[in-house]
Amino acid sequence: MRSTAFAAAMLPLATAAVNVVLSNDDGWAEMNIRSLYDGLTDAGFNVILSAPADNESGTGSADAEPTTVGRRGCEFMSCPPGSPPFGYNASNPRFNYVNSFPVTSMRYGIQTLAPHFFGSAPDIALAGFNVGTNLGLTTQISGTVGAATEAAREGIPAIAFSGTTGAQVGWTTPLQTYQQVYADLSTTVTSVLVHSGLPYLPNNIWLNVNYPDVSDSICSSPSDFRFVLSRINNAVPYVTPKDVYTCHNDGRLPTETEVVDTEGCYASISVGVATTKLDAGAADQQVVLDKLESILSCLPA
Repeated sequence: MRSTAFAAAMLPLATAAVNVVLSNDDGWAEMNIRSLYDGLTDAGFNVILSAPADNESGTGSADAEPTTVGRRGCEFMSCPPGSPPFGYNASNPRFNYVNSFPVTSMRYGIQTLAPHFFGSAPDIALAGFNVGTNLGLTTQISGTVGAATEAAREGIPAIAFSGTTGAQVGWTTPLQTYQQVYADLSTTVTSVLVHSGLPYLPNNIWLNVNYPDVSDSICSSPSDFRFVLSRINNAVPYVTPKDVYTCHNDGRLPTETEVVDTEGCYASISVGVATTKLDAGAADQQVVLDKLESILSCLPA
């Protein structure tokens, strides 16, 4: 496999008229999701944002009927107290909040907003990029993962993106290097997957993507990064079936934690089963390997 190439020239060909529902668990007004929206839109995707009215990190797959916004209003003063359970930005109706959990927000985007804006179900669903990584067992409680797996359970190919660097900040703050890098990388992964052709992912499968630290001096450009196919959880010796064979391994992929912790700019892409949030088997890993091979690399020996 060759190393990551930020092949911007081919992206518009791959993304034209592809409809995307974008959600998260940090809230609709958090800067990360807005920067990813901009990156996807600039690449030619047709995007609607449907995310919680407030920070709902760590809520996993919790789900509840949306309610009237409370006395504190939406996060970062993005809507006033007493606002309705569902709302949108008056200057851009594609920015929508749902006063409930990430799962609820993603479902609203798929079942209600997508037919309104697209005239059909979305082609793909994205969650994030999250403030902080979602590695290993953390995937079981992550609202970002909850949103992505909800989409996959509804038959929509889905990816959850998470990044090590950053804190929760509002959409009016200046764009930071890490936000631009994570948005560009996430747009690239999405574009390469779409460019691979239909079906984008097998049924009930989602991808978990995690990025290491970014600063103005370390991993400061998308071209610095290498993507590595990984697994979410540690394998149990003599119990866990073999993974797909790649990078001259012995049938065992590195964990996403190992990838992100490796010195250098390595980002992990794991293949999960939506109904359990656990690792998919070798057959589904092979499908993803074939689709993303052009951007996948290996950890150093």
